[in-house]
Amino acid sequence: MSRPDHEDRCRAPGSAAARPGRFRHRLRAASGALRAGRHGPTLGLGVLVLVTAFLAAAFPRAVDAYETRGARQALTSVVAEQRTLQISLARDDVSGAPGAAFAARETDRQDRAIRGRFTDPLRVAAGRSVHGVRTTTPLAARDSWLPRPDGEPPRFTVAAASGLAAHSTRVTGRLPRAAAPGARTLQAAVSTASARTLGLRVGSTLHLDGLTVRICGLFTPRAPEDAYWSVDAPLATPSRATTDGPPPLRYWQAGLLLHPGDGPRLASAAPGKPEKYWWYELDGRALTARQAPALRDLLLSVEHGAGLARIRSVAGEGAVTDTPADGLIDAFERTRATVAPVIAVAAFGVGTVAAVVLLMTGALTAAGRRSELALLRARGASLAGLTGRLAAATAAAALPGAAVGGGLALLLVPGERTAVPVLAAACVGVVGTLALPLRAAVAHRRPRPAGREDLAAARPSRRCTVAELTVVVLAAVAVLALRSRGTASGGVDALASAAPVLIGVIAALVLLRLYPLPLRLAVRPAARTAGLLGFLSLARAGRAPATAGLPLLALLVALTTASFGGSVLAGVAHGRDRAALAAVGAEARISGDAPLPKALAAAVAKVPGVTGAVPVQLGIQAAADSGPPLTLVIADADRYAGLSRATGLGAFPAGLLDDPGGSGPLPALVSPGVVTRFGHSPMTLQPEAGQITVRPVAVRADTPALPGGDFIVLDVAGVARLHPDSVTDKALGPTLLLASGSSPDPGALRAAVRAHTPAGASVHTTLRAEARAGLADPPLQEGAQRLYTAAVGAGAGFALLALLLSLLQAAPERAQLLGRLRTLGLTARQGRRLMVLEALPQALLAALGGALVGVAAIRLLGPGTDLAPLAFPGASGDEAGTVHLRTDPASLLLPSVAVVVLALAVALTQAWLSGRRHASTEWRAGDTR
Repeated sequence: MSRPDHEDRCRAPGSAAARPGRFRHRLRAASGALRAGRHGPTLGLGVLVLVTAFLAAAFPRAVDAYETRGARQALTSVVAEQRTLQISLARDDVSGAPGAAFAARETDRQDRAIRGRFTDPLRVAAGRSVHGVRTTTPLAARDSWLPRPDGEPPRFTVAAASGLAAHSTRVTGRLPRAAAPGARTLQAAVSTASARTLGLRVGSTLHLDGLTVRICGLFTPRAPEDAYWSVDAPLATPSRATTDGPPPLRYWQAGLLLHPGDGPRLASAAPGKPEKYWWYELDGRALTARQAPALRDLLLSVEHGAGLARIRSVAGEGAVTDTPADGLIDAFERTRATVAPVIAVAAFGVGTVAAVVLLMTGALTAAGRRSELALLRARGASLAGLTGRLAAATAAAALPGAAVGGGLALLLVPGERTAVPVLAAACVGVVGTLALPLRAAVAHRRPRPAGREDLAAARPSRRCTVAELTVVVLAAVAVLALRSRGTASGGVDALASAAPVLIGVIAALVLLRLYPLPLRLAVRPAARTAGLLGFLSLARAGRAPATAGLPLLALLVALTTASFGGSVLAGVAHGRDRAALAAVGAEARISGDAPLPKALAAAVAKVPGVTGAVPVQLGIQAAADSGPPLTLVIADADRYAGLSRATGLGAFPAGLLDDPGGSGPLPALVSPGVVTRFGHSPMTLQPEAGQITVRPVAVRADTPALPGGDFIVLDVAGVARLHPDSVTDKALGPTLLLASGSSPDPGALRAAVRAHTPAGASVHTTLRAEARAGLADPPLQEGAQRLYTAAVGAGAGFALLALLLSLLQAAPERAQLLGRLRTLGLTARQGRRLMVLEALPQALLAALGGALVGVAAIRLLGPGTDLAPLAFPGASGDEAGTVHLRTDPASLLLPSVAVVVLALAVALTQAWLSGRRHASTEWRAGDTR
């Protein structure tokens, strides 16, 4: 300290030198370092805030993006009929003669008026809608030369539709023209598929009920998948139908297209209940997730509310509307509501870790500048003035970083919302700005003598104890709420979604309380040993600053979120694997409507990837209680038992179903439903082979041949003993072949099936891998899983950054210690061991604690977390069942190992760098003078 400064401090308080003006001048001179700042930490804070603000602003926009893709996929992935709004007005609901009401000019005018009643987000696909007049009941053709499969005449749907030229390609002839007044024959066009099937050609005349139609041209549809053709499929493609009465008789059904000007003639002459219709295919390509509820409300209004009244004011009072699209939007909304709680867990996790890192950055900076800030306070700086200057210095880096990060998120990440991302980025900027000033204000509220704040010697205050108990209570409530309410009900409950985070916070608090105890116990015996490294490393670990609790908190929250996220992804994958296996029953399933050839089993067994093939005879058995029928499964007991053990579907011992011989009942493996309905007493069955008496000896919920349902499994040897003809009768052979193995070759398997089955035989081949691929994610589930994975990765990155910052904070002090110890004779090898032993306690504490807390979180929260909406898109709860969390060893162990590896890498790097420096440099490590 210079002499003038010493004299100024020794002068009396009332002297001229102590006047406020001169004191204020000296305070501004002493605080020049605050205004100038430290460019390195300031730049680092700006980059950290920029990255955090970008992630905070990108998260809601990423949610919007994948939800929007899901909403659009909900409408665009289905057939056109399911996304078409159908409006119709029956002839009986039109008063007076139908001539003017069914004229083409009137239906065109009404079409334009109805389109004008639609408002966003109810958008109609341009060029893919149709209106006109049609018969709702097909008209029978009386011409005897037409094909009649069972003697029934073919029937035609007749429509006078608009836009035929734009939706079809003329093949031969010409498109129909309007009939002249008084003409008895109408012109019609027919598709080439209908003409080929029914033997029609240009010039053919059809005599229908009430109409005579002459074919004037043939066409092919340009876009058969559009609503123009798919809503009333016979207009484009003929099909076979059956009559209702016994016996059912087959007949052909096709369509005829008239000129729109023949609508009045069709409405007045045809008996097939003609109607005016307007079909509008909805355009979901511009739909957003935020517009989905509004679209559903508009569709419901058009069907039952004010929208229907507006349409009736144009189309007629008897107009009716119908569309399945509102059900599609409802299904999307339900799925989104059930996926949201799972995503909220990731959001709370990464948000908490990011906030801890920002706060820790401020705390570490305040600890590094403690002497500087204490000097300013000792020289008279007010707490408000000191806090304001620190806030101004950090705001110069944090606020521009938050603005740039938020702006990049708005530019780079597509999304609908803007206010929420901007608010999130602003919150990050505020936290980054106030972390250092508030920490400094708390630390320098009252001048205190300099001293160490060791983590091992710290004693929590009463306020800290109350806060910790409050967190414990909140965590307990959150866990109970999640277990009782679950995630399947939909909606985001902030407390329940924060349950994994709260569990991690509790674990951090408990570990911080317990951490000093093993250190104190280990230091005493280490002090009595002759070696220096053990005692010194433990003493150094115990002297870690109290701010070391923040990195531990960040690590435990991140590890808990990572393990929870890994269990989510593992649970989804396992649920899909089980669903695919339950659908197929083995690696491959080959089934036929008739018994399969005996040589097929041997051929399938030779396919690469197949280890065995089990023939199974399936039969439907009527139940004596008039309930649902029973499925009888007859197979070789030993081979079938091996298959059940390999698949895990109802495994049972090989000898369980062995034939006991004699006249006693055959042992049977049955489902729980059979036992519930009939008990364990013997029962008599009547399969095609002959009467059999069976007795249940074991109960299994599933079996490879029929996963689920009521089944009875028998050994084929016992059935053959009782009915020898069942072995030789080809009509009673196996109709199912189950192949086991590992990833069979699909091409080779299907080739073997084709080569060993008769031509024209109906044989179906299904592979488990293909069934599993069929459960691929639609955009909503895929986006949710990707976002969850990205959030977990970001949280892990923040946690590792917290660990790195805490290690680098103490790096100068450790380098100074190494320099002094090397002067006393410490070797380079001993220096590396000292660095490693000093870093290990906290790293191992975080790693082991994170793994254990992750397991505890999965066990506590698993019963309340249903992953079925993520695993099985579009399936209802009854269809999908419940998919729980599944422990993933990789997500538990890899992050914990990464923590230890990073800590050791930093320690070894520091030891290596310090060994390359001069001793005088090491002695001055951390000295800023």
